[in-house]
Amino acid sequence: MNVRLHDSSTQSVRAFVPADPRHVTMYVCGPTVQSGPHIGHLRGALAFDLLRRWLSQRFGRVTYVRNVTDIDDKVLQNATADEPWWALAYRIEREFTAAYEAIGILPPTYEPRATASIPQMIELIERLVARGHAYPAEGSVYFDVRSWSEYGVLTNQRPDAMDSSPDTDAGKRDPLDFALWKAAKPGEPDDARWDSPWGAGRPGWHIECSAMSRRYLGPEFDLHGGGLDLRFPHHENERAQSTAAGDGFARHWVHNGLVTVEGQKMSKSIGNVILAADLLAERDPLVVRYALAAAHYRSNLDVSAKGLDEAEAALGRIRGFVERASRLATGRDADAAHPLPEAFVAALDDDLGVPQALAVVHDTVRAGNAAVDADETDAAVAALGQVSAMTAILGLDPRDPQWRTADTSVEQEALDALVQTMIDQRARARADKDWASADRIRDAIAAAGITLEDGPAGTHWSVGHG
Repeated sequence: MNVRLHDSSTQSVRAFVPADPRHVTMYVCGPTVQSGPHIGHLRGALAFDLLRRWLSQRFGRVTYVRNVTDIDDKVLQNATADEPWWALAYRIEREFTAAYEAIGILPPTYEPRATASIPQMIELIERLVARGHAYPAEGSVYFDVRSWSEYGVLTNQRPDAMDSSPDTDAGKRDPLDFALWKAAKPGEPDDARWDSPWGAGRPGWHIECSAMSRRYLGPEFDLHGGGLDLRFPHHENERAQSTAAGDGFARHWVHNGLVTVEGQKMSKSIGNVILAADLLAERDPLVVRYALAAAHYRSNLDVSAKGLDEAEAALGRIRGFVERASRLATGRDADAAHPLPEAFVAALDDDLGVPQALAVVHDTVRAGNAAVDADETDAAVAALGQVSAMTAILGLDPRDPQWRTADTSVEQEALDALVQTMIDQRARARADKDWASADRIRDAIAAAGITLEDGPAGTHWSVGHG
């Protein structure tokens, strides 16, 4: 086994070797629940869902922690008299969960909220103060960047070339120093502050992930992930405060690329931010999953109508083959375990090469369709087993019950009844040697994007799979 992943700290693809070869521990920065999820959030969560699935396949057990930042400046700013900050945070958290579930993202092993680990954050800050790497000032506590010689290692930067921290300057010794604990401000709600040795306040953003990862995974864990935009300052600060406190922290760093829309960066000022709920209302969730997974996780992904249409067509080819081969496999053990193709395994072992893995899926689909056309049942059933196994690993199996809803089931039944009526009419016309009527019915069906396939067991239909 040779799983290799790009490590952001070394800027190279290197072997991924967990401390326990049978148990991977990974922490991924989850959402700050200030407003609803957009496609960038979906893309990031999906990248680590795919990685988690593959690591489970290769190593067995994966403990996956993805946090929820439920206390933050913007969460407080977006609260209203009718919806307090904690109610807003919970509502938005549920929106994220619904969007993740819609595209088949598996729930994490643990999903801690920041507000549930305040004691652990205070303890970590106390350790940093005791070690001389943090200092209190006017009710807040700041990390002393200059005290830690490794600061900047993750992003290969020197402190002198960095921008100052956006935290308040009240009592800071150096513009680069960042807040570990924020003193309560006038006007902030009483339930958004906690007691601490330095006075009432709340944690800084960076300390939250250091404390939660330590609480759930221990002082050192195998993999830390997140979006490319989090490398600096968030992950750089996490690494600095955890290692300065004496923890080994993350052994491997993985970052996913960002999302553009029709070639432009997503921006509220431009008005091109695509909310997850809007996209999922317009497109089949499985198509959305395929489209967001089709680009390599480290590359920037451009979301466009064309790309979504291409994903729909690609899924149509997979669905069409699965339907054809399943009919041919009637009476056989079509669900028997089949080994994954070596090329598929090699692709995912090589820095989670999902595009290359999907190419193997489609190569197998083409070979399987050729076997169906040639009535080579054994080869067709074997290809079906491999396609099923590969799409299950990627969360793209079109036969998985999660992709069927009550509404689509009703629509499918209605469409099936209508098409079957036309198929029966065509069969009667052919039996009566009324070839003109039979051809007219077939042409009408084809004009609706439906393909008919005549075989010994009768006529079967599919949508867009010809």
